[in-house]
Amino acid sequence: MIRVLIADDSAFMRKVLSDLFKGQSDFEVVGTAVNGQDTIDKVKKFQPDVLTLDVIMPVMDGLDALATIMEQCPLPVVMISSTTQKGTNETIRALALGAVDFVSKTGGAISKIDTIKDEILAKCRLAAKAHAKKNFSANKPLVYTPKPAIGETAPRRIEIRRRTGHIPGQRPTINRMPAISTPTARVIPATGKKIVAIGTSTGGPQALQAVITRLPGNLPCGVVIVQHMPAGFTKSLAERLNSISEIAVKEAENDEIIRPGQVYIAPGNYHLRIVPASANERKIVLSQEPPVGNHRPAVNVMFDSVSRFGKDLVSVIMTGMGCDGCEGMKKIKATGGYSIAQDENTCVVYGMPKAVVDAGLADEVRPLDKIAEAIVEAVRR
Repeated sequence: MIRVLIADDSAFMRKVLSDLFKGQSDFEVVGTAVNGQDTIDKVKKFQPDVLTLDVIMPVMDGLDALATIMEQCPLPVVMISSTTQKGTNETIRALALGAVDFVSKTGGAISKIDTIKDEILAKCRLAAKAHAKKNFSANKPLVYTPKPAIGETAPRRIEIRRRTGHIPGQRPTINRMPAISTPTARVIPATGKKIVAIGTSTGGPQALQAVITRLPGNLPCGVVIVQHMPAGFTKSLAERLNSISEIAVKEAENDEIIRPGQVYIAPGNYHLRIVPASANERKIVLSQEPPVGNHRPAVNVMFDSVSRFGKDLVSVIMTGMGCDGCEGMKKIKATGGYSIAQDENTCVVYGMPKAVVDAGLADEVRPLDKIAEAIVEAVRR
């Protein structure tokens, strides 16, 4: 039996959701909450298996309540959010705080529960099996330390960066997380030859925040990402990551040339492929071909396209339900690409990485807080 707590300031929505869950043999409604503070109190009191949480509530909103819950008594949370721009941005923030998934209210409010009831039930059933994780706050980014000039020692450059926030001769990052020095290997010439491809699903926004915020702004290659997410939400995800990361992040565009030090996130409802654009350049191709494994974008589609780059490819598979990415990873390994998988203990849902690990396709398995380091090391090889 899945014990669920419903948090919504609308009496109508509390009644609709309560009736929905009570009509299922595998759910039990343990209580309802009317605001953020009430939600925190009842989570502690009832200790439910799953919490459905509205974003906009009085006294304390859903985001503040979620932050407290994930810090003090983490549990699987499914957000109930509107499809307005404000609602989209807040949903992305909620997923970064640790919510497992979300359901979009149709037209900004759930007026036709029949259109989304199956989605609510399916996502709450999945959430009940997920591992709730405390929020992985943005970490200090890794830093490439260029080879010291004649007569200048590496410690001197490190100390300068500590005081000023940037390496001499390097353009300072504006409106981004300040780069903190870590004495690592020298920078590789930014030829753009290598490429990093990341695939993730449930729990991905939080995992991506933990990884992308640690990548250095001068990473000498581009990064492409497929995150299972509907249209409209990937742009907000990219904007949020861009605002808190040293490396630049954006939603991918069709025919866009991949540049070093840039992260590209596949837009929702579009497959993303990478193809050669010239002898030394690669470009992004977007399409709305049929879903693959019920996904568009699909990790397998992206992995299949980048497998041609062989030893110049670093592939990463992270938290997510199912096995999307496993077939593509087989092709990557067959052409000599390098693969990194997130470990079970730090996954919200150990599905996609498990499929890759069980198939013997992972060159290394790392906890979430070590994946950025693994990427940097693999790119440096």
